[in-house]
Amino acid sequence: MRDVAALAGVSITTVSHVINETRPVAQDTRERVQKAIDETGYTGDAIARSLVMGGTKSLGLAVSLVSHPYFAELIAAIESEATRNGYSLVLIDTRDTPESEQAAVRMLRSRRVDGLLLTPSAGSGNSVLPELKRLGIPTVLVDRLTVAKDIDQVGPENVQATSGLVRHLADLGHRRIGIVCGKAGVATTEERILGYRLGLGRAGLKWDEALVSQSGWLAPLLDQEDPATAVVAADHLVTVGMLHEMRARGLKLGTDLAVVAYDEVEWATLIDPPLTTLAQPVEEIGRTAVKLLLSRIDDPERPPETIRLAPSLMHRQSCGC
Repeated sequence: MRDVAALAGVSITTVSHVINETRPVAQDTRERVQKAIDETGYTGDAIARSLVMGGTKSLGLAVSLVSHPYFAELIAAIESEATRNGYSLVLIDTRDTPESEQAAVRMLRSRRVDGLLLTPSAGSGNSVLPELKRLGIPTVLVDRLTVAKDIDQVGPENVQATSGLVRHLADLGHRRIGIVCGKAGVATTEERILGYRLGLGRAGLKWDEALVSQSGWLAPLLDQEDPATAVVAADHLVTVGMLHEMRARGLKLGTDLAVVAYDEVEWATLIDPPLTTLAQPVEEIGRTAVKLLLSRIDDPERPPETIRLAPSLMHRQSCGC
C-alpha cells in the first residue's frame, strides 16, 4: 500500500479509503490511486495475502454473456461445481472485448477472489493474460484456449472434430463444402477453420477461400457461379442465421443444402429434417475447469495442464443421410 501511495502522490490513509470505500475521495485522486494500483499490482498482492489467510472462498468467472447461448449452460455447470466444493461464484460480463475484459478481471481482483476462470476474448494474449501471470493469480482458461503451455486451460477439441464433419460430407459425395464462422479472432473460430482445412485435405479436396465465410453469413457461399452444396456451421448462432437464410431462399435443409453444425442445440430434433451436430461436453468442461482451478489454488507450483474434451457426433438427417 505504501508503494501505491507514493506512486499516486497521496497518503496511505487515502489509498485505504479508495480501496475500502470508507470515505468519499475526489474523483481525480481516486483515478490516480486506481492507476497506481493497476501499475503496482497491489490487488494481486492482496489476493496472495488472502490465500495465506484461508481465502475468501469465492471464485471469479469472467465470460461474455452476450456472444453465445452455449455459455449459459457452461456457467451453470461451473457454479454447480464451485458450490459443491464450498465456493461462491462471482460472475462478470466481459462483453467479448479486450477493454471490457480487462475491466472485468480487475473488478474480480478487487473482490479478492481466490482464483479466476476466464473465457478469453480476441486479443487477450496481448493484454489481460500477461497481467494475470505477472501477478500470480490462479487462473484457468475455459472454452477458448491458447497455444501457451504455462497456464491451466480446458475446452473442447475443435480441430479433429471439425475435420470429421467435413469428411462425413465428402463421403456423401460433396465436393463444394463450405464453412460459415462466427466471431473472428477467437481461438475456437481459428481452430474450427483449421479443422475444416484438415478435413478437406484428408478428403482430397482443395482449399478454396471463396467457400469460407468469416462474416457469419451463408449468402457469400451460395451467391457464386459454383456454389457450396454442403456447409459446416461453426457455432450455434451461425446455425440459426444459416437456417434463416435458407428459409428466405426457399432451400430445403438436407436436400438443397446439406448442413452440419458444431454445437448441439435444444431444438435440433424439432426441425425437419433433424440437425446433425457436434455436442460439446459442456457440463464436463465446467466441472473440470473448477477442479483445475482449485487444484492450482492448493498447489501453485504444480505443472500447468491443457485438457481437451471431445464432442459427440449427433448424427441426424440435415447432412442428407
